[in-house]
Amino acid sequence: MNTLKAEKRSMDVKAKRLRREGYVTGNLFGKEIKESIPVKMQKKDVEHLLKTDNKGSQIMLEIDGQSYDVLIKDVNYNSMSRTVEEIDFQALVSTEKVHSVAEVILLNHEKVVGGVIQENLSEISYRALPAALVDKVKIDVSTMHVGDVIRVKDLEIARDKDIDLLTNPEAIVVMMTAVHSAEVEETDEEKTAEEK
Repeated sequence: MNTLKAEKRSMDVKAKRLRREGYVTGNLFGKEIKESIPVKMQKKDVEHLLKTDNKGSQIMLEIDGQSYDVLIKDVNYNSMSRTVEEIDFQALVSTEKVHSVAEVILLNHEKVVGGVIQENLSEISYRALPAALVDKVKIDVSTMHVGDVIRVKDLEIARDKDIDLLTNPEAIVVMMTAVHSAEVEETDEEKTAEEK
């Protein structure tokens, strides 16, 4: 499990100024924390962490020497520069189920032949105790054929008795459709134009 170092943040200093100085701001909240703790982290540390962990990942957050077992609850990016601005963390309690998401990762895309892979869901929502948290669901699409559909209920996460799915089990995660060439589509458009 990865560790991220953070410092308690003084609310006298505006978040904008901290970001200019190379920090990412955030908050730690949880059932056993009376008031949320505003924090700041080095931007380079956060960017390094986000290469392997993201929303729904469980990490250790070290604030001024004290470690917390946390869930990355939310990551906010600047829409213009695509840089991380804020991260919210939920302190985990071993006996309390938390709401989280698992990121869907499609593997072996390059081995797909004769069709187009369509990803319908990028994350799966669920509740679980900290010990059962899952941050990624990997799907090997190399053996899929045209017409194949993988639903949430077909995934390993759906069979895990320690996980309560919140995403509809019947929802389609990924499907393979036939390749439509541009010429065929143009011909269809021409027909439609002629009919008018």
